[in-house]
This record gives sequence, structure tokens and C-alpha cells, in this order.
Amino acid sequence: MKTLKHYTLLGLLILLFSCSISPKKIDYGNDGCHFCKMTIVDKLHAAEVITKKGKVYKFDATECMINFMDEFDTTQIALYLSNNYSEPEALIDSKQAIFLISKNIPSPMGAYLSAFKEKVEAEKVKAKKSGTLYTWDELLAHFKN
Repeated sequence: MKTLKHYTLLGLLILLFSCSISPKKIDYGNDGCHFCKMTIVDKLHAAEVITKKGKVYKFDATECMINFMDEFDTTQIALYLSNNYSEPEALIDSKQAIFLISKNIPSPMGAYLSAFKEKVEAEKVKAKKSGTLYTWDELLAHFKN
């Protein structure tokens, strides 16, 4: 009976750890965007969605991630991540990020959308490049219009 309990516990632990909700490194130049199928090469604008079961979907731009949300049950999404414009390749929580839409900063799909971890950094870039700042919720509302 002890052996059965040990195997059951071991099985549960393996299941728990195999479905971890964590980002996966984007292999720039090789990974493809789940939404538009383009190869992800831009280290400033890539994004990821991670489901509650740990499945990762990669995108070449935050705008592709937002468009993907129209085709997916968003109640199953645990994390929305966008690359931090100020720190290439670093993924940040999109829900906590500040976004800048500036015609002076092209993004892969033409939405001119960049994410920033810190509002202060976003404001500095906005002062140089112009544009409009958005929170996550404001950005989603902007894209619905």
C-alpha cells in the first residue's frame, strides 16, 4: 500500500511540474508567430501567452497577441507577456506594462506598439518619439475600436 501511495504522489508531482506556468525563451529567427505565422526576429516587440495548463504561444508583436485573444478562450490564459522595449528580449507582464503607440517606432505588424516595464521610461521615449501612452486595459479598448 505504501508503494501505491508513493507512485501516486510521484505522479502528481510530475504532473504539477510538467505544467509549469512560466515563459519560454523565444528563439529569434526560428520561432514563428502563432497568429500571423511570420518568423519572430524583432527583439523589442515579441510577446507570449501562457495558458493555465502551461502551454506557450509566441508572437512577433503584442498586436498579434491581442488579435489572438479574439480567437482564444481568454479565461484559460494565465499570463500575457510583452518584450520590454527598454530591455530587448526581456518579457514583462503585459497587464502591468505601459504601452506607447508612436508612428516613430515601427513594430512588426504596423501597429507602432511598444511595451515598457516602467512608466517613467515610457514617458522618456514618448518625449523623444511622440505618441500616446496606454495601460493594458486602455490598449485593449483601443484595439477594439
